[in-house]
Amino acid sequence: MSDFDAIDSLLDSLVPEAELPDTAVRRELREQAGLSKAQVARTLGVGPSTVAGWEAGRDPAGQTRTRYAYLLDGLAAKLTPAPAPEAHKTQPPATPQTTPPPPPMTTDTVDGDGDGDGDDVETLAVPEPCVLCGTPATQRVAGFPQHLNPADCHTTTPAQAASAAAQPASTPPPTRPADTASRAPHHTPHSTKPPTRRAFQPADQPAGLITSSVQAALTAHAGDIEAATAALLKKAIPDAMALLDETRKGGRYDVIAHPWLPDILKKKTKHDADQIWEARPKWTRPHLPPGTHEITALDINGAYLSALKTHLPIGQLEHSTDGHHDRRKAGVHLITPPHWDHNDLLPNPLGQRDEPGPLWVTEPTLRLLLRLSGPKYGLCEPPAIHESYTSGATEGLLEKFRIALKDAREHALADDDEVTLEYVKAMYSKFVSTMGTSTYNRELNRPDWMHLIRSQAFANLWMKTLKAHEEGLTVVRAMGTDELHVIGDWRRVFNEGRGVTEVKIKDIYTAGAEHDDTPQAGEED
Repeated sequence: MSDFDAIDSLLDSLVPEAELPDTAVRRELREQAGLSKAQVARTLGVGPSTVAGWEAGRDPAGQTRTRYAYLLDGLAAKLTPAPAPEAHKTQPPATPQTTPPPPPMTTDTVDGDGDGDGDDVETLAVPEPCVLCGTPATQRVAGFPQHLNPADCHTTTPAQAASAAAQPASTPPPTRPADTASRAPHHTPHSTKPPTRRAFQPADQPAGLITSSVQAALTAHAGDIEAATAALLKKAIPDAMALLDETRKGGRYDVIAHPWLPDILKKKTKHDADQIWEARPKWTRPHLPPGTHEITALDINGAYLSALKTHLPIGQLEHSTDGHHDRRKAGVHLITPPHWDHNDLLPNPLGQRDEPGPLWVTEPTLRLLLRLSGPKYGLCEPPAIHESYTSGATEGLLEKFRIALKDAREHALADDDEVTLEYVKAMYSKFVSTMGTSTYNRELNRPDWMHLIRSQAFANLWMKTLKAHEEGLTVVRAMGTDELHVIGDWRRVFNEGRGVTEVKIKDIYTAGAEHDDTPQAGEED
């Protein structure tokens, strides 16, 4: 063999590297096809965070790159619209059209603080077509009209069905590349516009993930409830992340999963906490009224599940020192807290803190203090804000995720399905506990979110404590996220049940002058 033959043989053995479209096109193709990062990751044998990296600018290599390019080629081919039929040469003159004015909308918005100045969910006075199903919707989320209740959203309308029937039966798939053969470069059709960004995808798909996981576990363990439950609890964290990814498909906001973090959100050592104070309630009334009293310990259902509805920063936190609170942003704040004069009747909103002086608190704690210092309550002075780390925020960032879990929980309660109930509880509780720095969840590193969600659960319990007090109940104890002890007819204040808006009895005991019984703390949510 001559030297040139050896060179030709070497050149023939080289496989050209598959070309990939721009990163923005990669995500748009996946979203328009209705695929989640988890689905793509499972197909290609990688993790969802790897797919997220490809869509953020990194490129795969080797055979994985070839398979990924083949997938994108296939999506582009299927999503390319069929060419329109040739128009007749003679067209009737177009009738002048006038653009109708936009429908009026009410100014009230959904806001977790109840102050009426939220920034994402708008109630429409005149319904607009839902971006998912096209039927009238009465709410607009982050600028997109849509149904917040999954049961109201019809993902296929008669008009859509007729439109689908008019399309060709199928689009020829791209040519499958051989494992070692070269392939044609990737070309995105110039006539195809990027897929439209949609606020949310149909909400029946996330619920299906939970149902199918439970059914698969029961099948794998031959109907053994204990074994199936144990298996589901072990995979609750990755399943929660897959559910989050499913509910975020087509989301308006790009979530930064691993942002830069200020030092206050970093642990000094593995066993030390960071500098954020979550304001966890740990309060017992100093003195009971005279006499003997029957005390009811109430359990607040789904505390962390409800707390997923809170203002979360979307992007990377930015530092400010102007001392101003912007309700369009969320994060952590260094404050000097106000003095609290009501500890004999109500717990301090900051929780049990022994050290005086400034401290770092979360957005829910700051909003609670500002609310209590306002004219409606006037219970304290406003806190002094010294500096903040915040980012643009929305209260609806995890709303679809929360609704999917809440609906699954409600169906499980109605069906007396303890397997699904325990699985769902593990999904949301472990999701919250591992979204910070955790070896069990490397896909999401948002300790700021973790602190905010926990603090929101504590703030929610505090507001229930205030409600009980205002309705004439004697509050005896408030602990953690879910424990409230009261004296009086609590059923006229709270609804009894196992729903997330209801409470259930944890214990009933007697205390007072003739008894030595004291309230005992129960387990957390």
